[in-house]
Formats: sequence, structure tokens, C-alpha cells
Amino acid sequence: MSPRLTSAAFAAGGLLFLLYPALRPSGDDATAMASAGWVAGHAAAMIGFILLGLAVLGLHQALGDRLSLRAAVVTWIGAGLTLPYYGAEDFGLHVIAQRSLRDGAPTLMELASQFRYGPVPMTMFAAGLLLLAVGTVMAAVAIGRSRVLPKWSGTALALGFVLFIPQFFGPYPLRVAHGALVMAGGLWAAAALWRARATTGH
Repeated sequence: MSPRLTSAAFAAGGLLFLLYPALRPSGDDATAMASAGWVAGHAAAMIGFILLGLAVLGLHQALGDRLSLRAAVVTWIGAGLTLPYYGAEDFGLHVIAQRSLRDGAPTLMELASQFRYGPVPMTMFAAGLLLLAVGTVMAAVAIGRSRVLPKWSGTALALGFVLFIPQFFGPYPLRVAHGALVMAGGLWAAAALWRARATTGH
């Protein structure tokens, strides 16, 4: 990936992680899950995870060191473990919620809880997000050690993914603020790469 595409992936991915909580309804009931905002918000997050993996891969190509390569590998594995859960949340729970509302059968929503808190999906989901945190921290350290990009330009993004699991337990405004943090981190990394490209002429 060229530095230009890498910058675009960081910036677009960051924006999508803000759109995720902004579009997603604040509740977790049938009405929220049946809404178009639920589908749009979770779809934004899924595309964001994909773009994050591409961005960290592009970062490795810009830095060329072993740590950034490991960061890319860990980030890809983390995204791979996280995406199935998000896909089921987005499409599976959406269908269940619509059917529950249409049939006037609130007990159908028990299926949503059985999926969301099942041991296998929860373990994959948590492991994926933890690996994404590790991958972005490794990327931030690689940036800090390099002489290519500003030392701290990866820290905000890494902090955003370190806080990804804790933010689920906060109120809705905090979740939106977390999305803004991830967006700021993505834009910071994108700007740093863009400036480095302009300086080197590549």
C-alpha cells in the first residue's frame, strides 16, 4: 500500500469508528436493534476494523521494521476474531428484533442474549478486541522508535483501542466520546504519514 492509501485508510477508519456509536441507537432493546441505525452503525464498525488492518499493514510498509510487521499480523488476527461477533450483532440480532416486534413476541429477544453472552462468541470477541489493542500499541511503539513519523503520532489510536472494551460499560455519551478519540487517533496517524510522504516525495 502506498503512503497515500495508508493515510486514507487511517483517516476513513477513524471516521467510521465515530459513526459507529453516532449512528447506533443508544439502547439495546428490540426497537434499537430493529432500526436502520443499528445496521448502519455496526456496518461502519466492521468496515473500520478492515481499514485498520490495511492501515497497519501500510504502516509496516512505510516503516519496514519487524515490530510494525508483528503489529500488522496481530491486528489482522484481532480483526478476524472480532468481525464474526459484529456481523451477528448487526444482521442476526436485527432480524430477531424485527420479528419480535412484528409478532409481538418479546421472548424472542432471549435469543439475542443467548448469543451475546454465550461463552464462545464472547471469548472470541474479547480476544479479538484485546489483540487489536495489542496490535495498535505495538504500532504506536514502532512509530515512536522510527525516525520516519512523529514520535507520538500513534498514541491516540492505541489508547482508543486499549479503551475499546471498557467503553462498552460506560453511558452512551462516553461511547460517542470514545469514537471521537479513535477518529482523532486515525486522523493524527493519517496526517503524520501524509506529511512524511510530502517530505520524502514518495
